[in-house]
Amino acid sequence: MYVGIVVGSVVATRKSDDLVGHKLLIVQKMKPNGEKLDDLEVSVDSVGAGVGEHVLVTTGEPAKYVFGTSEISIDSAIVGIIDSMEYSE
Repeated sequence: MYVGIVVGSVVATRKSDDLVGHKLLIVQKMKPNGEKLDDLEVSVDSVGAGVGEHVLVTTGEPAKYVFGTSEISIDSAIVGIIDSMEYSE
């Protein structure tokens, strides 16, 4: 799981039937201190996130279960919108 910020969206008129009805967002990974990393990832939104919001993202096998099945063809899912973060080294 990682923290990221939504920086864009993806529109795909043709996609797997598993993804119909799901919003695809581009997430930029962040360090816990808020520094943005160069890594970008397309994630399936499960919480109604939007551009500019900080989000929690889960990846790999656990991301599939966010939608109640292991059969969906996803690798990354947004599972939370962050209201605030506190970090100390």
